[in-house]
Amino acid sequence: MDSWEGSATLEWWANPSTCLGAFGVRVSVRVTGAEWTSDAVIDPPLTEDDQELFGFLMDLDPVFTLRFDARGTLMVNVVAGDGTGLILTAYEAKAAQPLGSRQVW
Repeated sequence: MDSWEGSATLEWWANPSTCLGAFGVRVSVRVTGAEWTSDAVIDPPLTEDDQELFGFLMDLDPVFTLRFDARGTLMVNVVAGDGTGLILTAYEAKAAQPLGSRQVW
């Protein structure tokens, strides 16, 4: 498989029981050798209030949980790309490394 496209959800968790934001995204993943790249577009488009919340969470800490379904998740760094696009990269933490003001669980 050289590429994958599908729906997912970007979630921002303050702690294991408190999700402060969940945003639907269309994700594209491309693999070249051992490297992969990924981008996403928020879908559906955010309301003005949700845009403000998303921007606030990005400013606090741009590490989100990318949820593909009820079981599949991946911690990702999120960076604003061109226009409405987002660039996603896998988050790599050391054991019990603080995640900005949060703790990685």
